[in-house]
Amino acid sequence: MQNNTFENKTILVTGASSGIGLASAKAFLAQGAARVYLTGRDAARLDKVAAELGPRAVPVVADSSNLLQLTALAERLEKDGQPLDALFVNAGVAHYNVMGLTSQGEYDTLFRTNVQGVFFTVQTLLPHLKDGGSIVLNASVASSKGMGNLSLYSATKAAVRSFARSWATDLKPRRIRVNAISPGVTMTAIQQGGLGLNDEQLAQMEGWMQEAAPSGRSAQPEEIAAGVLFLASDAASYVNGVELAVDGGLAQI
Repeated sequence: MQNNTFENKTILVTGASSGIGLASAKAFLAQGAARVYLTGRDAARLDKVAAELGPRAVPVVADSSNLLQLTALAERLEKDGQPLDALFVNAGVAHYNVMGLTSQGEYDTLFRTNVQGVFFTVQTLLPHLKDGGSIVLNASVASSKGMGNLSLYSATKAAVRSFARSWATDLKPRRIRVNAISPGVTMTAIQQGGLGLNDEQLAQMEGWMQEAAPSGRSAQPEEIAAGVLFLASDAASYVNGVELAVDGGLAQI
């Protein structure tokens, strides 16, 4: 992509304080975006990230599972007079769950953030997205692979993938494209924090990826961000309702 791909465009990235969200925000700015709104739950971390990215990065504290905070985010966009050209709905959580030992709290946490949060983020911000704009949803290769002890997470991401199909039809009158990006195993804070993996377990996961994925390794956040930017850009103007797997070929075998 050229360095001015997103020149004069306004982007919003949820879950932008680390991992794929942060890498994508950096990439949008590097490609010339006039303004990138960054959302997250941790105000201190979000402010630190925005300070590092510069004045075109605008931090807004918003938990995607909190409808009041989503409404406040929409009001901020209205106040700023900044309609969005693209929306990357990245915020989500990942936890292992053992079938037979899973609590209702674990179920509720995953579905509230990964399904309810995605749905109401898009619905709340839709009036602030330009006609002809782009929505990218962060799904996962887990939605199409039978990975052990990830049944809840996988189900939430299958819902996200389904949203992309349905919304591509729903938003046809406004010419808004909706696509899903499905990362494979990616070295982010979710791997260490959300899944609770220690260094030894991370090394084991990397060893598994070397064996399982045709590309022979796990991904870096910047590699996922490249796919996000493609789907959000005019280069993907005829790409709609699809799932782009950026997983080293894992879903294909």
